[in-house]
Amino acid sequence: MNATPSSPVRFDILDLAQAMKHSNALDAVPLNLQDAQWRSLADYLQPVTLQQGQVLIEQGVKDRTVYFVESGSLTVHYEDDKDRIRIAMVGAGSLLGEGAFFSHLPRSATVNAGSACRLWCLTPLRFRELSTRFPELALEMTVAMSAVLARRMYNKPKRVAVT
Repeated sequence: MNATPSSPVRFDILDLAQAMKHSNALDAVPLNLQDAQWRSLADYLQPVTLQQGQVLIEQGVKDRTVYFVESGSLTVHYEDDKDRIRIAMVGAGSLLGEGAFFSHLPRSATVNAGSACRLWCLTPLRFRELSTRFPELALEMTVAMSAVLARRMYNKPKRVAVT
């Protein structure tokens, strides 16, 4: 990943909550938590900023980090064995990386920032810590991420976005 954790930019987890709540996209994350739950979750997520064109995920890399999109848009590129490229767009309120998170397989596509983006990342280690300290919250996260994965798999054009 070429993205860098953010420090000078101020992030508020409730901005991510609003992005998810207001997204009408097929692959919006259906995570409706109370403000206190969002604040607890924030302790396990790390903010990330991307500039337009910057690479977030590279096809073939073994990494299970999940990224929640607060703002901006990202393009997902998948090149198959016949050199055909498929593209999907992912915007605010959605996520990236759920495929590798659940499958433990290498990344299935490359993701670039289509515009300046603000994201929150969750590593498998931090998810395990969350599961230990807040099992109900971890379960809600798992169900929400699984819902996005299922919606993308049922919608052929969005399958490319499963990274």
